[in-house]
Amino acid sequence: MVAQSVNIQIDKGTDFSHNFEMKNPDQSVLNLTGYSAVAKIRKFPEATKQHSFTVGITSATGIIGLSMTVGVTTQLTNGRNFYDIIITSGVGTVTKAFEGSVIVNPSASV
Repeated sequence: MVAQSVNIQIDKGTDFSHNFEMKNPDQSVLNLTGYSAVAKIRKFPEATKQHSFTVGITSATGIIGLSMTVGVTTQLTNGRNFYDIIITSGVGTVTKAFEGSVIVNPSASV
């Protein structure tokens, strides 16, 4: 499986959430029962400083939900950043499911 490229935007100093849908090659929903996932954001893919997303999986619908609280988004670096979502199946197969850039927008009111 090749990682799907999806670019997202986060407004600094606000709560963030976004859902990603996993599909099989025939475009049917991928059942994620037994899967786990991690997702991180970094200024550059090789940067040591990173922030983790909170990840939720809705198995039957193939939805991976990412979220960050205002406390985390406040710490993000403005401008272009990078993220990915790594999933692990119940039998231990590790796959990069999604990747892309994250534009972190400054917020004047927070």
